Amino acid sequence: MGKSSVLIFNVSKQQQQQQHPPTFKVFFFLLPISLAFTSFVLIFIYIHTTSNIFTNPHASSYLEPATNSSLFDLIIPFSADNDTIPFSIDNTAEDLFFDLPRTTTYAKQSQWSLGLRDLFGFSGNNMNNTEIYHDNDIFLDDYKEMNKSFKIFIYPHKPDDPFANVLLPVDFDPKGHYASELYFKKALVNSHFITKDPNEADLFYMPFSIADMRHDPRIGPGALQDFIRDYIFNISHKYPYWNRTGGVDHFYVACHSIGRRALDKAVEAKKNSIQVVCSSTYFVAGYFPHKDVSMPQIWPKEHDPKKLISSQRNQLAFFAGQVNSLVRAALLKHWINDTEIFAHFGRLKTDDGEEQLRSKFCLHVKGSEVNNARATDALHYGCVPVILANHYDLPFSDILNWKSFSVVIHYMDIPVLKKILQGISLEEYSWLQSNVLKVRKHFKWNVPPVDYDAFYMAMYELWRRRSAVRVRLTASHEYI
Repeated sequence: MGKSSVLIFNVSKQQQQQQHPPTFKVFFFLLPISLAFTSFVLIFIYIHTTSNIFTNPHASSYLEPATNSSLFDLIIPFSADNDTIPFSIDNTAEDLFFDLPRTTTYAKQSQWSLGLRDLFGFSGNNMNNTEIYHDNDIFLDDYKEMNKSFKIFIYPHKPDDPFANVLLPVDFDPKGHYASELYFKKALVNSHFITKDPNEADLFYMPFSIADMRHDPRIGPGALQDFIRDYIFNISHKYPYWNRTGGVDHFYVACHSIGRRALDKAVEAKKNSIQVVCSSTYFVAGYFPHKDVSMPQIWPKEHDPKKLISSQRNQLAFFAGQVNSLVRAALLKHWINDTEIFAHFGRLKTDDGEEQLRSKFCLHVKGSEVNNARATDALHYGCVPVILANHYDLPFSDILNWKSFSVVIHYMDIPVLKKILQGISLEEYSWLQSNVLKVRKHFKWNVPPVDYDAFYMAMYELWRRRSAVRVRLTASHEYI
């Protein structure tokens, strides 16, 4: 019995060896490895052919930056007096600007074949993008409540404070690029929103001025972060309001882009406090749209244009400005000699207001920052803004529907810019411009402030961000 069992086992073993020779075993072992390797190669080829990860992202023939000497001699005349800000080809925020696959698709083919009527919401009876407010009724009702009950406490400072020039409002009407910051403080200090009782306050205002600190020789850009760190340290030790919320119910205002880095040495403030800033971009760390507020950059004008309504707009589009970004370089490269798009390098010798009055569209093009005063200038002159500033959190966008009064275009669509603008019908343009005339009042500073102007709109944005829980200082007054 034992021998027969051994015999059967040996026979079976011999049969198995005959059925599965050594070469078969090797093949069976290598099969999954071969399949895995083949899959890897196919995935690699797919990524290589559909992405610019392994290729030069600056190789686009459609949006190639202006790098040949003749073009740069034309656009950027090098001189000691030239105020052009140098820009870097490695600017991370503009990497998408050189996305070859998307550029090729959009520049060589018409992505507007679906029709602008669908883009703007004009198809059929649907006018969803013609309303300037996201919800008119909610805005008006909530605005009334804000006007009635919103309260701000300003940390007090005396006129003899060594830094009174930085902490107190100016006694003149501000001018220039960063006037919004100074107008806001001046308007707030003299408004009915102010309370001297911190227990009534919804928010607390830290009144340091970034614009004034930049020009104070005791501070300047180099010591600005130290000043703010020390300021917050002082108020958190002198008053109890900061410590009870970690600064969540505190805010500051800055219109210069340096304000975005002003709180780098006050980490808790940067994470928690509300930043009311002009340089509001999704792309950089430290700006949070749900927490922070986008302030419009407004260059104050003394008078409204006389020909605002009757102006004959026989020019398709207008832009004038320094070439301080790749976006502007590409814009001028493609359109500097066009007869319908007026693209000019540097300042005009004449008033650019006249050019905006005779233009249908006025281009807001990203420079060193996404923000500048060109969008609000366009609104002032009744010109429809064209936004060429990717990642820009547009001012008052929580309230206003920018699609109803502007055209937002991606950098990579610069080669088809003219086609986009010419594709907007007369009916669509009429809606856009009529809404421009309606929203102009929201982008204007007045002394004293006027309902629904830039000051009140900024206050409403702050009202929306007030904390849902207010903490009283004493147990007898605490409530939620």
